[in-house]
Amino acid sequence: MLFSSAHRLVVAAFLSCALMVGSFASACPFCSAPSLTLTEQLNASQAAVLVQWAGGDEPNREKSFSGTTNYEILEIVHDESGSLEKGQVLNLDRYRAAQKGDLFVLLGTLSDARIEWSSPLEVTEASYNYMRQAPTKEVATTQRLAYFMKFLEYPDKLIADDAYGEFANAPYEDIVPLRSVMPRDDLRGWLSDPQTTPTRYGLYGLMLGLCGQEEDAEFLKNMILEETDDFRLGIDGVMGGYLVLTGAEGLDVIDESKLANRDVPFSETFAAMQALRFMWTYGDGEISPERLRQSMRILLDRPNLADLVIVDLARWKDVSVMDRLITIYNSEEYNVPSIKRSIVRYFLITEKDSTTTAEGEVPEHVATAKAYLAKLREEDPKTVKAAERYFFD
Repeated sequence: MLFSSAHRLVVAAFLSCALMVGSFASACPFCSAPSLTLTEQLNASQAAVLVQWAGGDEPNREKSFSGTTNYEILEIVHDESGSLEKGQVLNLDRYRAAQKGDLFVLLGTLSDARIEWSSPLEVTEASYNYMRQAPTKEVATTQRLAYFMKFLEYPDKLIADDAYGEFANAPYEDIVPLRSVMPRDDLRGWLSDPQTTPTRYGLYGLMLGLCGQEEDAEFLKNMILEETDDFRLGIDGVMGGYLVLTGAEGLDVIDESKLANRDVPFSETFAAMQALRFMWTYGDGEISPERLRQSMRILLDRPNLADLVIVDLARWKDVSVMDRLITIYNSEEYNVPSIKRSIVRYFLITEKDSTTTAEGEVPEHVATAKAYLAKLREEDPKTVKAAERYFFD
């Protein structure tokens, strides 16, 4: 068998992650999946109040009673019902153990003129003020992010996690304008600190690439070249930031250390692929398309990555690899259904290229793709049909 079952599972897991990232294409490219932030929850609610715990009735299993909890309203953030008052005591189903005076935020929606409250969110005075002072959704995203950037590593975990969530939800193009005010020294410190939440390395590496200087390029390079056998969360963002800062010169380093080097873990090579994809989509020409294609082509030598690479080369209109792909198709080393289907899909995509020559004729690569497809339909109709079904569904 060409690949072990364990290796196939690893590849499948990474592909699943790549698809999940793709589904949030408008969000921060190297952040964990977007979540509903505190400000978004606050904005979406029709009633919001700061309350303090004021006792309640504990559960009684014999009577199937789940208990109730009393909350005294200290401040009304907003109230579309017009029914709430400061000092009012709200009695909610289910008992929640706490201490008198503990603070919570209650968010509610209106249902038949009645407020349906969500689960109480425990807050401190600091986290409540953070929520209250945060810019609303009406403010431009870049301006909002300038506020949240100050809280990325705030001591209160609720605040720090939420500030990160705002960046995770933000489009990359709204993060870029902040490069002149990004906390460069702090970013280096956070990336060096083993206590930093690993999922944030991707964002911080990308930000350092945006705002960094020459010595920061060396810092990111050393971080990338650190020898490891472990899966490193966020290293793709560190590579992305490094490429933003160094361009094609930095890509030479990535080529040698992560793409051509077969001794590095699969996760490191996959992270480098993600960095290439990022530069293709967001690099704004800092690295030329052909130079990025050149790096991706290196991975055609890796059967365990070929199916993913071929899809990228098709999207990137790399027509230089057509002859090589036919050779791969007939190679025993690449005799894997997923690779063969990817090659067929490459030719399906290429034959649909709508560009024309200066004389208004069909380009040579389109004609070549059609010819290769005809050859594969004759020699391996089952695989072509399977690829077409997936391609057109």
